[in-house]
Amino acid sequence: MIGSLRGTLIDKRPNQVLLDVVGVGYQVQIPLSTFAGLGSLHAEVTLLIHTHVREDQIALYGFVTAREKQCFELLISASGVGPSLALKILSGMSIENLVPAIRKGDVAQLVRIPGVGRKTAERMVVELRDKLAALDVPEAGKPATRSQVESDVASALENLGYDVRAVEKAIEKGRSDAAADFETLLRAALQLLGSSAMQKTARAGRDE
Repeated sequence: MIGSLRGTLIDKRPNQVLLDVVGVGYQVQIPLSTFAGLGSLHAEVTLLIHTHVREDQIALYGFVTAREKQCFELLISASGVGPSLALKILSGMSIENLVPAIRKGDVAQLVRIPGVGRKTAERMVVELRDKLAALDVPEAGKPATRSQVESDVASALENLGYDVRAVEKAIEKGRSDAAADFETLLRAALQLLGSSAMQKTARAGRDE
C-alpha cells in the first residue's frame, strides 16, 4: 500500500491533483481542505495517502495533515459512507465543526453537507461518536484558538515529531511574521523551531 507521496505538483483541482514522483504521474483525489493547503503548480509537495482497493480499481486519496487522513478513514468505516462521500463531507464542513456535530448528535447540521441524508447522518453519529474522541480538535462549545491554516500547520509539525508546546510557541510567533497561508506559516514555524533547537544545543555545549 502507498502511505505517502512526495513529488512535483503538475496539476491541481479542488477535488484532485496530479503528482509527478520520479517521472510517474499519480492522480490523487483530495478534499477542499487539502487543496487549500497546497502550494503553487510545479512546487514540491508531500501528501499522506489512503490507498483504496476495489476489484476493478485502485484509488488514491491524499491529505496534507495526518488529522485529515485519520478523519477520512474513520468516516469510511461508517455504514453507507464511501470514499467519495467522505471527501464531500470533509469538503463541506471543517473538522473543527464536523467532530463536535457528530459527538453531539447534531443531525440537523450534518444533513446540510451536500450528499449526506438523514439516515447517513444518524449512522455516522451512532458509529463514530466514540471513535472521533481520538481526534485532536477543539472541544465542543469552546472557541478555536487557531485558524484552520494554523491547525493544519500544527498537525503537520507534530506529525514530524516536534514537541506540542514548542509548536504552539512557533505558530504564535510565526503568526505575526508570516502571511496566513499554509506554506508560508509552515516555513516560518520550521525556521523558529530550528533556531530554538540550535540555541538549546549551544546552551547544552556551554554547560558541559
